Amino acid sequence: MRREAVLELLRQLEANKTTPEKVADRLASLPFEDLGFAKLDHHRSLRSGMPEVVFAAGKTPEQVAAIFVKLAASGVSVLATRASQEHFTAVQETVPTAQHHELARCITLAQNAPPVQGRVTVICAGTSDLPVAEEAAVTAEIFGAEVTRITDVGVAGLQRLLAQLDKLRVADVIVCCAGMEGALPSVVGGLVEAPVIAVPTSVGYGAAFEGVAALLGMLNACSPNITVVNIDNGFGAGYVATLIARGPRSSR
Repeated sequence: MRREAVLELLRQLEANKTTPEKVADRLASLPFEDLGFAKLDHHRSLRSGMPEVVFAAGKTPEQVAAIFVKLAASGVSVLATRASQEHFTAVQETVPTAQHHELARCITLAQNAPPVQGRVTVICAGTSDLPVAEEAAVTAEIFGAEVTRITDVGVAGLQRLLAQLDKLRVADVIVCCAGMEGALPSVVGGLVEAPVIAVPTSVGYGAAFEGVAALLGMLNACSPNITVVNIDNGFGAGYVATLIARGPRSSR
């Protein structure tokens, strides 16, 4: 349930275009809906401006499909992360218009989308980082940001990054995904005035420790405009980037 939808219900009631009983029925699922195996937070978008998101990993295809269809029925845009082909097949049976972003491992349904707000640039050091970068990009897009993608611009060939400076400098916020030693965010942070959300990826050889080396490198970055999310957390980076790109609440 989006804030705008609640306001529209109240306007209809004020104009005698609906009844208190119908409004009560429409709001009956607030603040949550109990499916037995999950309790859907339909109130989340009213509190935070962003609807509930489905983390598909560990859930059966049937569970993901049941959650997805209930969220879709509430009128919000729906995002399921870490979703498999089996998850998508089950969702598509109940929500045929849902889209599968295979590389990002996401399922989306865009509906009643707000106007595009803010510019998010998602960059990754190497092609191996693309699944995490795409998760961030898809997340930002489904929640209303304008997203620019820049790929394969790691520090091993710095000229590739410098060729993208014009795109980087117009971003409201940058999501920067890198594995190995995780050096890219430090370089990017020193080139732009926008906040940089660094995402360590579990890409690299043994001493990379499945992303721990990149995580520690990013936490120790000397550029002060950098903050860091968890290893492979493209969703978290894209979510926060969208909030930052929207600007202060008073301006919305």
